[in-house]
Amino acid sequence: MSPTPSQLAGGEPFRVFVGYDSREDIAYRVCRRSLLRRSSIPVDVIPIVQQELREAGLYWRERGPTESTEFSFTRFLTPHLAGYRGWALFVDCDFLFVADVAELARLADPRYAVLCVHHDYTPRESTKMDGAVQTAYPRKNWSSMVLFNCGHPKNRAALTPEAVSTQTGAYLHRFMWLDDGEVGEVPFVWNFLVGHNKVDPADEAGTAPRAIHYTSGGPWRRRRRSPRMTMSRPPYQWHPPCRWTRDRDPIASSSSLS
Repeated sequence: MSPTPSQLAGGEPFRVFVGYDSREDIAYRVCRRSLLRRSSIPVDVIPIVQQELREAGLYWRERGPTESTEFSFTRFLTPHLAGYRGWALFVDCDFLFVADVAELARLADPRYAVLCVHHDYTPRESTKMDGAVQTAYPRKNWSSMVLFNCGHPKNRAALTPEAVSTQTGAYLHRFMWLDDGEVGEVPFVWNFLVGHNKVDPADEAGTAPRAIHYTSGGPWRRRRRSPRMTMSRPPYQWHPPCRWTRDRDPIASSSSLS
């Protein structure tokens, strides 16, 4: 039986760690707001800021040519930052939650060390944001949204600051510290890749996105708009940039990440 959201971290707010990139500040703010405004449970949204981790001595890896974001590797510090206890969610900053994150939290299953969407995804683009090279590899996009069982013995042993600063990208992004049976699966609607995943008109309730992932570039990037997604009929005809803009507009200009 899965734990209730209030049990995920000893009755504390459900912790959501969001990868922060200084070039994508508005994306982080919208992701945070979308989480908070639709959550029925207390949620603590925590940005993973690489520079802060470096200053704290928790991360010292030199940036490599394939790292398209400042959180390419720091995401794997989530269990450490959560004190290796309870459950915590990691998401990229280019997510927009259009459903209650409590529904995702309820999918936490102690049989697994991590849970994520098991995408079968090969990117069509040759470059990512800011011209970074797009790479294809097994389990592509699995690590963009991960529900971590932070106290799992293998996570405690493998996801240390030392390992995150030295292990290969393949080891981390493919969850190679775990057996395949320890990597649980959640429905794709919680990491709905714009331009890749589709809504089935025959099963709109089961296939409509719960969390939209603008993996190929979001509405905040003027030169690169996300593809249009159209559902079968109103009220399900919508354009992801419009959904994102509705969450962006109320955000006041601020230098704070909170």
